[in-house]
Amino acid sequence: MPRFQRVKVSILGRYMLADRSEFPCQILEMSPGDAVVIAPVAGTVSTRVIAYLDHIGRIEGDITSLIDGGFKMDVVASPRKREKMAAQLTWLANKDILNLPEDRRHERVVPDNRHSTVVLDDGRRYNCKIIDISLSGAAIELAVRPAMNTPVTLGRMRARVIRHFQDGVAVEFVSAQEMMTVVQQNLRIN
Repeated sequence: MPRFQRVKVSILGRYMLADRSEFPCQILEMSPGDAVVIAPVAGTVSTRVIAYLDHIGRIEGDITSLIDGGFKMDVVASPRKREKMAAQLTWLANKDILNLPEDRRHERVVPDNRHSTVVLDDGRRYNCKIIDISLSGAAIELAVRPAMNTPVTLGRMRARVIRHFQDGVAVEFVSAQEMMTVVQQNLRIN
């Protein structure tokens, strides 16, 4: 396996150990081949770990060593996923230094009416507050944290959960929407 250069980052996420126990974590250093994870429960060397990280998405690998307050893990990924990860890590490591803008496909706006509803596939409904929204997705304050890739409906728009953060989730719409439709019609509480 090729060696990769780790970069210093601060990425929040969640991880799951082989026994399906799940915990929050923070990545302090990462490369496309490994990561240094600050974690409340470390597991043991060779334990399989699956993590969902802000800006990176899903990674998996095995614990290679234990450190004070966490562990180091290798990252098992296809060459294409490693390439994508390398680009994202480079951006994350340099965005503050270079004053780079957020890596967004579409401009985000804060709608006038920020209150809406999220409905899970099983019919459970939750009130939410829209932090910002674009043609392709939204960041919402939400009391629950549906798993990554969970299908949801925000207002009347089908979406899926793509990221977790401290007070909520980010969703990606199933299809890009016209901005006026998004802001004016689709986010009303049904």
